Formats: sequence, C-alpha cells, structure tokens
Amino acid sequence: MTTPRPKSPRTPVLPKKEDKEESFWDKIGTIGRKKRIKEVQEVQAEGKHAIDSPGSPTAPEIPPEDYSLLDNEERAIIEPRSLEDPRVKDLIQVLIDWINDELAAQRIIVKDISEDLYDGQVLQKLLEKLANMKIDVPEVTQSEEGQRQKLRVVLGAVNRALYGSSKPVQKWSVDSIHSKNVVSILHLLVALARHYRAPVRLPENVRVTVVVVKKDAPNHLSHRTYVDDITTTYDDLGMKCERDAFDALFDHAPDKLLVVKKSLITFVNKHLSKVNLEVTDLDHQFHDGVFLCLLMGLLEGFFVPLYEFHLTPQDNEQKVHNVTFAFELMQDVGLAKPKARPEDIVNHDLKSTLRVLYNLFTKYKNMA
Repeated sequence: MTTPRPKSPRTPVLPKKEDKEESFWDKIGTIGRKKRIKEVQEVQAEGKHAIDSPGSPTAPEIPPEDYSLLDNEERAIIEPRSLEDPRVKDLIQVLIDWINDELAAQRIIVKDISEDLYDGQVLQKLLEKLANMKIDVPEVTQSEEGQRQKLRVVLGAVNRALYGSSKPVQKWSVDSIHSKNVVSILHLLVALARHYRAPVRLPENVRVTVVVVKKDAPNHLSHRTYVDDITTTYDDLGMKCERDAFDALFDHAPDKLLVVKKSLITFVNKHLSKVNLEVTDLDHQFHDGVFLCLLMGLLEGFFVPLYEFHLTPQDNEQKVHNVTFAFELMQDVGLAKPKARPEDIVNHDLKSTLRVLYNLFTKYKNMA
C-alpha cells in the first residue's frame, strides 16, 4: 500500500533544449505544417469519436472492467477524461503532497490516492495527526472484511470530527472509498483539508464528470452523467484575493519584484534591528509568524506578551496560530484585513507574504 521510505523531493524537471533558430521562411513553413497537422488530428478525433460511440455522441469512455455489476446494481465512476483535466491533476498532487508532509515523520509516502487510501490505514494516520487523537483499530488488516471494518471505524471518526452529531449529506461512504472511487476520496480529502486549515492552496472550481452506470438486465447497461464540484471558489475557502500589483510584478516584471523585496527587507530590518533581529530572506523568515508578531509590537510601540504566541513554534498548528495572532493585531490597530490566509504565509506563499508586509510598509514607512 504505502512505501516506508523517507520523504524525498519531487523529481526535478529538466530544462528543455533550446530550439534551433529558424529563418523567416522556415517559420512560415512550420506554421503551415502545424496547421495541416492540427486539421488532420481534428478529423481523426472526429472519426474516432464517431466509431467509438455510434448513435450516442456523448457516450462516456468507461473501461470494460468497471462494468462488472450485478443486476440492478449502480456504480458511480469518474469519467476518465476528467482525470486528464489539469485542474484535477493539480488538486490530486496538492492533496498527495499535503498528506506526505503531514505523515513524513511516520515514514509514510502516498503515491496514488485511490490505491493508498482505500483500506483506511493512511486515513487513520492522517486523522490521528490532524486531530491529535488515537483511533482504536487493528494496525494491519489482511482480509477484505477486516479492511472494510477498519475503514468503517475510521470514517466514523472522520465524520464525527468534521460534523459532530449532525448528519449532513456526505459524498463518501465505506463502499465508495473501499472501491477506490476517486471522486469520493477527493471529496473526503478536501473536506479534511478545509476543516483542519491545511497550509496548502487548493485549486478553485475543480469539477469532474461522473458517470452512473446501471445494469438493467443481463448484458444491458444504461448510464447517466452529471458534473460534480470537488472544490468551489477561493472565497468559499477564504483564499481569494483580487489581482493586484503583485500579480503584475510576478507575471511581468521580475526585475522590479527584486527591488520591492529589497525595499521591504530594508523596512522590516530598520525596526527588527531594535531587538537585534535581521531578515535576509522574505521567502522563509516570516512563515512561522514570530517576526510578524514582534514587528507589530515594534511598529505600534507596545509589548507583545510572549504567552500570546509561540516564540519557537514546533509544528504548523503553532505557526498558523502565530500568523493569525499577528493578523488580529493588524486589524486591532486599524489596518484592513490581510488579503491572505495565515496558512498561505505558513506555506511560504511569497506573494501573500509580500502583500502583508507591503500593507505595513504603506502605513509605517515614514516612521523613525
């Protein structure tokens, strides 16, 4: 299921070799060839679609092995083309990286969300870590029935942690998770990430096409499709902010971005030097919230009680607490609510960090 090895970095993407320089006429010829190739590919795709789904232009592409159903049984299956959507791929990778970060100390590495999470063991370890609790289940289960029983206990603990005694409409079940239903697993992981304020940025408006296949009679299957929203907008997740000057700097003016960073470093060091502290790297030195808390006290001339924040935070929860406290101090002194989540700062999101510091710079830049 999982591979017991230390957490390792992702495989680096090798830079592409520079394309050979083309003349003007070569480029004209290349454009023409690409256009013809594209036209041929479109015709081939239309032909393949017509052959694969005669009389039903919207017939889903479902692998034959997923059609093993009993009479009158239904099964919901993610439409395979949805798995190729870049947003879906991005969401899956973000969730995998988050789980691996949370469970790195336990030497657990998840590579595939359906193959590694269906039996409940990784979910058990993840919830125990997030909720600081212990779930009383066997450590290893070999039989399918044992797996399902363990998963039932783990999902019961998940549901209680997420919803307490209320019973909302849930988009997962023991059967769907154990059958490796990707949609159900994604819904479950997104719910956990949102509830426990995971320090990750979930892609917004991720949706997939789900095919519900039913065996009406021997050798006869019917299907219906619907679109399922896995994530919503950043407003719902508390992470959205309108495009601003920092978006433009990151996208179009990296040289000017360096100037802004240098100015902000000079600004914060002017005040942090009063307590013999120095910042050299905006990308990382603000992520635990300590400098933000101290900086607010220095800028406003008050002492920040050390019991209000963690001077040496040990985990993400304590770091999020620190940044949240710093944000509260900012609002207490009349600054607008930061256009970032505390989790964004903790997760080394440079753009969010710069936005927060720039707000401070705007108000206090003329302060001695």
